Amino acid sequence: MQQEVVNPTNVLSSIRGAGVALLQLNRPHKRNALSQSLINELTGVLRRMDRDPTVRTVVLTSVGESPFCAGADLNELALISTADAFRTGWLKDVELAFSTFRKPVIAAVRGFAFGGGFEIALMCDMIFASSECRFGFPEIKLGTIPGAGGTQRLTKSLGKYKAMELVLTGAQTTAAEMERFGIVNRVYPVEDVVEEALKVAEAVASFSAPAVGLAKQAVQTAEATTMDAGLEIERALYYSSFSLEDCKEGIDAFLEKRTPNFHHR
Repeated sequence: MQQEVVNPTNVLSSIRGAGVALLQLNRPHKRNALSQSLINELTGVLRRMDRDPTVRTVVLTSVGESPFCAGADLNELALISTADAFRTGWLKDVELAFSTFRKPVIAAVRGFAFGGGFEIALMCDMIFASSECRFGFPEIKLGTIPGAGGTQRLTKSLGKYKAMELVLTGAQTTAAEMERFGIVNRVYPVEDVVEEALKVAEAVASFSAPAVGLAKQAVQTAEATTMDAGLEIERALYYSSFSLEDCKEGIDAFLEKRTPNFHHR
């Protein structure tokens, strides 16, 4: 079942099943490079979906058979000065849109995710990739560095030494290697990766939406704080779940040996 919800532009948005939205980057002629117009549309769609109670999980991918994302649009980047970048907060808006998004986002990456495209994948909560997919930060070859959180997220996930290798050499790496390092959750044939991501998204969307939101917040806290502080926050989130109607329903359903009927409140 597919229902189109926005006009086809740089980002296509559709509903796939109960509570699952599919977002597709739609600049295939530019290998889905991140122009400011694409960024504006993507951040706008994320803001709307964050407020939409019918959307509980999001899958982000590329349109058709196009690669996930080639990174920043170099035609636009060539025109940006240091002063312009600081004044406009270049790429800060897309990073903020993902970091404040309260629902799970699964990236389904095909072809390649380079530069800003890799950074967007790393902003997501899970990454599924096609078996032929390549990842990398080629910015060093252009005389610059990743600027949308790539150095920070990759280092937190991989550690200093492997992150240094990828950032300083601009080398590409495979989906299989990224899976081995724990960056990619699962690797599938290219024809299956989006559908498999949608299956996981549908499974997550079937659970209590507020409980899923609390779980996402708890895991994100582990990246941003100390163990002791994280344990305190986790405990507070855990206790707060006791007031959810869905928590009572889930426990009652378990004790009564039936499937829970969550109402997402």
